[in-house]
Amino acid sequence: MSNLYLVDKIYGQNGLKIAQSDPDAKVVLIQDGVYLDASALAAKGAKVYAVAPDVERRGLSGKLSGSVEIIDYDQLVDLIVANKVINFA
Repeated sequence: MSNLYLVDKIYGQNGLKIAQSDPDAKVVLIQDGVYLDASALAAKGAKVYAVAPDVERRGLSGKLSGSVEIIDYDQLVDLIVANKVINFA
């Protein structure tokens, strides 16, 4: 079971820093967290996701790094059920 970091803008930088030290980190950018730069995490092999409705509402469709996988709410629920959640939201 991997750690799943839910990251929004308020505590986002803290969440990203902590996730960088976790070799099996999975990070989901939610709400205003979709504005955060998670490229350093992706470069270290972490799985980085962003919730599609949050991306779309902020006009970022097609503008995020190719290393960020866009997911829907059903996929978010699957990730939450399958992993240990650490919430920075």
